[in-house]
Amino acid sequence: MSPRPSTQPRSLAAAAPGVVVTAHIAELAAVAATLAAEAERLDGWGRELCRRLLAGHRLLAGGNGGSAAEAQHLTAELVGRYQGERAPFSAIALHADTSSLTAIGNDYGFEEIFARQVSAHARNGDVLILLSTSGRSPNLVRAAEAGRAAGAVVWALTGSGPNPLADIADDRILLPGPAATVQEVQLVAVHALCLAFEEQLARSRSGTGWAS
Repeated sequence: MSPRPSTQPRSLAAAAPGVVVTAHIAELAAVAATLAAEAERLDGWGRELCRRLLAGHRLLAGGNGGSAAEAQHLTAELVGRYQGERAPFSAIALHADTSSLTAIGNDYGFEEIFARQVSAHARNGDVLILLSTSGRSPNLVRAAEAGRAAGAVVWALTGSGPNPLADIADDRILLPGPAATVQEVQLVAVHALCLAFEEQLARSRSGTGWAS
């Protein structure tokens, strides 16, 4: 009986065991190193987010596909908790309201699914954070435009730059690399943002003041 032909692509079938996984981990480490170089900026985001949420503002977050999952992960950490016990804070994942999402997409087009929600919910002083591996998704660019028009501060976590989303945001962190590894490191960025947020919150509660 003839052996069954491999269903894997030739490049993968021919690779030695572990080579593909090792290469992926190496790519992940390279993108993570880029994020490490942005640690001060990310810490600043966490401190600024804490200031704004304590003042009664809210966070809006959005993305497409896996980046949507990362955005919702962030909002869950703020409404729930990350590490320490604390009060909940207002954070909305723009893709999570499926009725609004599908109604807006049906009536106004996919490019407006986030922007119309931002126009409805964002207020002056709020934070809008948008995650994208490409930085070129028209619906996220439109959301950034709507956020700035509403007076929200707009932060972008994207892949390689320059790109339209990073260009329009008030601040950005660029993570050059393959889409899959960029998305994985975005989760690290989300957790680091939560760490910085909760550290600043603890400072404010203890009366030690704000970090500079």
